[in-house]
Amino acid sequence: MDEAPYGSEDSRGYNSAYGSEGGRGHDCAYGAASGGEGGAAYDLITMGRIGVDLYPLQTGVSLAKVSSFGKFLGGSPSNVAVAAARLGRRTAVVTRTGRDPFGEYLRTELGEFGVDARWVTPVDGLPTPVTFCEVFPPDDFPLYFYRLPKAPDLELREGELDLAAIGAARIFWVTGTGLCAEPSRGATLAALGVRGGSFPTPPLPAVTLGGSAAGLREDGPAAGRRFTVFDLDWRPMFWEAPEVARTYYCEALRHATVAVGNIDECEVATGEREPRAAAEALLAAGVELAVVKQGPKGVLAVHRDGAVAEVPPVPVDVVNGLGAGDAFGGALCHGLLAGWGLERVMRYANAAGAIVASRLACSSAMPYPAEVERVLEGGRA
Repeated sequence: MDEAPYGSEDSRGYNSAYGSEGGRGHDCAYGAASGGEGGAAYDLITMGRIGVDLYPLQTGVSLAKVSSFGKFLGGSPSNVAVAAARLGRRTAVVTRTGRDPFGEYLRTELGEFGVDARWVTPVDGLPTPVTFCEVFPPDDFPLYFYRLPKAPDLELREGELDLAAIGAARIFWVTGTGLCAEPSRGATLAALGVRGGSFPTPPLPAVTLGGSAAGLREDGPAAGRRFTVFDLDWRPMFWEAPEVARTYYCEALRHATVAVGNIDECEVATGEREPRAAAEALLAAGVELAVVKQGPKGVLAVHRDGAVAEVPPVPVDVVNGLGAGDAFGGALCHGLLAGWGLERVMRYANAAGAIVASRLACSSAMPYPAEVERVLEGGRA
């Protein structure tokens, strides 16, 4: 549950925007491998937050009145990896849990979802985080993070990272939360440093390319290229002030080729709230592609080469908007790797997000390609 394309402090935006195979997890050193099976580079490696999401099974009531909960894998970058794996991509997560039953649960769940958990390692003395939410459809989903005294995923350390695997991944995805505390901040920036912006995002045409959106055929100018994505992921409860976050966001943007965020997050990163101005500011900060989730107005994507795509939201009866942004992110990665045109990528990601918003769960709600295709054909989730 952890990321939706929303604009509010608690739930990050508006529910219908969406603009807003490895093995089981196991404990091993970060340096265990530099690629997937057979040494091949991963399609996607994400780095950062993980935890257990506890969803109320009663909607429209406060936590004080909820009587039962469902337990799910959570954490935005972890969910993005699950979303991409559901679409057929080879994915892995770099994060840490407590050495406790919840940590074991998360590593097992990642494996069940087809995400390689070799770099998900335990931390002694810190409990695995849990997150509660309240579900008030269509647009109110307050989050309550329990990450004290400190979340294990903030104990990621540079010396323990498999920088060779990170450097080789076709997409490397990090989030703003990973910058909020040391040693995770230094590890995140070090990982971005090995990417170094050395794999510039190629031009993405605004027109839709031919071919089935469900397939893995890579047919566009971006096919075979590499991307470094910075998900702005603004969580005010993890920072002293927006101005503190902006300093580190700017540093991360210098290493990224793609930036993704909603209006509030773009304002934290750039000082701009108007969508086009925010996108231009992100490009000026160093990225090649800026994706601005605009709530009920849909999503705006602007490439440095001048290509622009602005697509409307997918109509949906919202059940739980949390997680729609993670589905959007996984589908964004899928489309970029396939080399599709910019508008096609955005429409595909919108559809994936809408599907998750129509369901209660998050990680287990991530759609398969055929489901996304049906939404694209029918125009509604």
